[in-house]
Amino acid sequence: MTNAAMAYKNNKINTASPAELTLMLYEGAIKFCNIALIGMEEKDIMKTHTNIMKAERIIEELRATLDHKYPVAEDFENIYAVIYDRLVRANIKKDPELLKDGLEYLREIRDVWKEVMKTAKTA
Repeated sequence: MTNAAMAYKNNKINTASPAELTLMLYEGAIKFCNIALIGMEEKDIMKTHTNIMKAERIIEELRATLDHKYPVAEDFENIYAVIYDRLVRANIKKDPELLKDGLEYLREIRDVWKEVMKTAKTA
């Protein structure tokens, strides 16, 4: 990555709202799961493992930042637990179906998050 591209990326992260940062995390987890799927297709165990671990760390971060004073946090906690479970089991078994299942949950939650962000902007 060039210095200009890196500076742009850092600026984008540093100026993002909490909602935008959450969206970036969802996008990152999805990207890493997709790379892991490619790794599975290529029979590249390290590529698969490394990228599933990156996605797992993102889910751990999302779970750690939940504010449990809001009842909806429990719903997110449950969803993140399901996603995390799928990722761990997919990594252990190198099972693309488990990974695709976790990826589907990630895409759904990302899409819901985007809708929430749109609604919040128009409110």
